[in-house]
Order: sequence, then structure tokens, then C-alpha cells
Amino acid sequence: MVISITSLFILTLAGGLASLFFSKPAGASYKLALVFAGSYLFSITIIHILPEIMQSSTDGKHIGMLVLAGFLMQHFLEFFTTGVEHGHSHDHSPENQSGLAPYSITVALCVHAFLEGTVLAHPGVIHGQHESWTLLVGILLHKIPAAFALMSVLGYFMGKSKKAILLLVLFAIASPLGLIVSNILKDQLLLSESGSVALFAIVSGNFLHISTTIFFESSPKHHHGWKKNLTIIIGGIVAMISEALM
Repeated sequence: MVISITSLFILTLAGGLASLFFSKPAGASYKLALVFAGSYLFSITIIHILPEIMQSSTDGKHIGMLVLAGFLMQHFLEFFTTGVEHGHSHDHSPENQSGLAPYSITVALCVHAFLEGTVLAHPGVIHGQHESWTLLVGILLHKIPAAFALMSVLGYFMGKSKKAILLLVLFAIASPLGLIVSNILKDQLLLSESGSVALFAIVSGNFLHISTTIFFESSPKHHHGWKKNLTIIIGGIVAMISEALM
């Protein structure tokens, strides 16, 4: 757990701070990197999370409804974040947003980050006793560009200020906090097995929304080039190999 907490905090913080020294990468390489991250996260959700929660529940219909609820919840959160969590800054210029925009964006991102941190806890009903490294990698692959995009957005409102850095730190803490809280609730028997399964189902819906949105947003006018298609395939293959080895 220590490795997960440390890597989540340090790499997320580093991804955000990198935006202070580099301009927002908008080239094809950056978009393909996002597509790879989306493909990997989508694949891990399909081959890792969903099968395990389905096996852990006797009510598949109930699980399906929770996955859908998580998908719709993420759609609602993006009303505030407008896609920062999957590496896109869009138009967040001050004249188009209220003074509360940087705070609402950060809070919404922290809610999502906290929830995704909870799936790295390891209740026996879901993961047995092994560490979920493939899931950690998937989360990191989309948190790092999300942190970069968040700081790019905050730069419009606050510049390179201490407040912007503080908001980034809050975002970097959110996922480790979700992991810690989930483990405490599990250890204190305050989170039941069915509650863990329900939570994982909701977060898997979040992941499905984020990953599929990356696919669509990286294809202007829904044009699918061979590089993007190849990247999606590679991301899926890497996820399958990683899952088999880890």
C-alpha cells in the first residue's frame, strides 16, 4: 500500500508541476499517449474489475445498475471539470468562467480521484491478497495528464501562485486518501463485502466514461486514423499481458 500511496502522490504532483515549465502539448504524440492511457484503462476495467465484481455478487443486474450509475455520475462531474480528468484543458479562460471555477473544477476532480483511490484497497472479496499493480498503472496513466491539464487550467486563473500549487496538492492527495480511508473502513469492518463490491462497480462506471470519452475526443469529426487504431490495440494488448503477468 505504501508504494501505491507514494507513487500516486508523487507522480500526480510531478505531472502538475511539469505544466509550470512546459506548454500544453497539443501534438499528435500527446493525443496518442492519451489514447493509449484510455485503452489501457478501458481494458483493465473490462478484464480486471468487472469480472471480479461480477464473480463476487449474486445479483448481476444490480451490479449493472451501479456501473451505469457510476458512468452517469462521471458525466455529471464533467459538468464542472469539462474533461480535465482525461487530459483536456478546453477553454477555461477567465472571461468564460466564474471566479469559483478553479475551485469547483478541483473539488470535482478530487471527488473522482478519491473514488478511484478506493479501488486500490484490497478487500478479500475483490482481490484476494494480491496487489493490483495493473490497476495502479491504469490510474496513474490518466492521473498524470489530468494533473498537467489541471495546472494548465489553474494557470489561467491564478498564474504560478501558491493557491494554484495548493489546489494541485489537494488533487494529488485525493487518491491516496481514498486508498487509506477504504483500507481503514475494511479493517474496522465498517465497509461490508457487498459495500465494497458496490463501490467498485460505481468506480468501474467512472473508468468506462473516462476511457471512452478519450477515444471520442481524440478523433476530430470522428475520424479514426491508423495510428489511433493501432494505439488502441497496443494499449489493450499491454493491459492483457500486464494482467496475465501480475
